[in-house]
Amino acid sequence: MIGIGCKPKAVPVIPVSTGKTIKVSIDPITRIEGHLKAEVKVQGGKVVDAKIYGGMFRGFENILKGRDPRDATQITQRICGVCPTAHATASSLALDDAFGITLTPNGRLTRNLILGANYLQSHILHFYHLAALDYVNGPDVAPFIPRYKKNDIRVDKEVNDVSVNDYLEALEIRRICHEMVSLLGGKMPHVQGIVVGGTTEIPSKEKLFAYSERFKTVRKFIEKKYLSLVYLLAEFYENLFICGSGYKNCISFGVFPLNSKGHTLLKSGAYTNGRDSKFTPSKIKEHVKHSFFADSTTGLNPKKGKTIPAPEKKTGYSFIKAPRYKDKPHETGPLARMWVTNPELSKTGQKTLGIKKMRDIGDAAFSILGRHIARAEETLLVAKAIEEWINQAEPGVETFVPGKVPESSEGLGLTEAPRGSLLHYVDIKNSVISNYQITSATIWNTSPRDDMGQRGPMEEALLGVPVPDPENPVNVGRLIRSFDP
Repeated sequence: MIGIGCKPKAVPVIPVSTGKTIKVSIDPITRIEGHLKAEVKVQGGKVVDAKIYGGMFRGFENILKGRDPRDATQITQRICGVCPTAHATASSLALDDAFGITLTPNGRLTRNLILGANYLQSHILHFYHLAALDYVNGPDVAPFIPRYKKNDIRVDKEVNDVSVNDYLEALEIRRICHEMVSLLGGKMPHVQGIVVGGTTEIPSKEKLFAYSERFKTVRKFIEKKYLSLVYLLAEFYENLFICGSGYKNCISFGVFPLNSKGHTLLKSGAYTNGRDSKFTPSKIKEHVKHSFFADSTTGLNPKKGKTIPAPEKKTGYSFIKAPRYKDKPHETGPLARMWVTNPELSKTGQKTLGIKKMRDIGDAAFSILGRHIARAEETLLVAKAIEEWINQAEPGVETFVPGKVPESSEGLGLTEAPRGSLLHYVDIKNSVISNYQITSATIWNTSPRDDMGQRGPMEEALLGVPVPDPENPVNVGRLIRSFDP
């Protein structure tokens, strides 16, 4: 992960031809997980065009070819150190499908408890340790400096001091969340306990009690500190509710199964051009016209997908593919999930913005601050569900269903990583992996232009974002980090 205090290089370039449009490159985008570059064109103090560059080829799909299918749950976790449990979950779901396995109720609950604890950790990590420094100032010491000279901090000293104290406490809360994952998943990061057929750990009374005691501390922090601070900061930065809207298309694969019939805590669905619809996996296509992959692989559904890098491709500018649903760019992540699910949240005692349902605030949800509100409220929603799952889990009851590696089969695993929709597909031939395709959560949002020339969701959301000082493009960073790439 790039260091918190690492100041990105913002390079404004004024074209000689017009003298009006300023091109600003931010490389690297700091306080994210991974490698990303943004290039925006600024005119009249606002972004008028944008490109997002993914500069690293990973190729896990090619690494997996020829391996035992059961290796996939471990290898794919190395894609991301922040959300390995999501990749383990998606991979195991694909293998469950290929092996023809239905989980035991206790296996389903244990998986939910593992992934749920990681959700809490990931959302707290994102807000406090990646995004919050866009809104408050840390001490004038590393890793909080260097920072932009004009960083548009509007909070008073009292709120700033509270925020910094919460920042430090959040480090301890994240450690506790990792312990919760480890109790049932074996270790963190890169859990060993999520496997095809369920989990390796049968929860004991002692471990469920230990998990529960840690959870009480985490939930208290979420309700008393995290939600309260997000709502408070929103009052100081109200203009950030009216920029960064993007396409306003959303997609969610669904996550946290509640039974064996496909019902999930956060629902599966799509919202396209102002209309809700049922999500259909076959309507996903991955475009690569502007990605560093062979043109022969463009427009394919992941079940037919291929991963053939083409780093010298002249029309490419990113190692990120451009997934589209119904040929349209769609945003994924907490805002998309909360928009599709549209849950009723009970009052928790905080001073709120009056949000009972995500759709009650309409267009304001599709904004820089709207994404932070959605993530914070989703954290509370997941925490409430975890409390129920702890009580439903049965100590000493089996969590694993054995299965034989098939000679020939295929499987599809759909879930939601904390930062967006996640797909794993496996094709098994001669009892080994013949093809493995991954549509990672972040690539939906950070994708480049597609074959039709449509910008990716983040590129589109950058349009209109205020940049009054091109040498200090604070709002560009705020917008990008609101997606948690």
